[in-house]
Amino acid sequence: MNFYWPSVIGFFLGFAFGVGCALAVMYSIYMGGYRAAVRDSQLPEPPERYIRTLQKNSTAQ
Repeated sequence: MNFYWPSVIGFFLGFAFGVGCALAVMYSIYMGGYRAAVRDSQLPEPPERYIRTLQKNSTAQ
């Protein structure tokens, strides 16, 4: 085995899987939680769970 093939395999495993997995995690966070939080913050009437969380946090302080 010469230098070329291990370098290609290492580059692929390190870059493609590493960056690909990081992007997949960031995308799932965006789709699941962040986008829903932004949508809920723009509602004219806040959702019930938002009001409960605010009440719970204000009593805990």
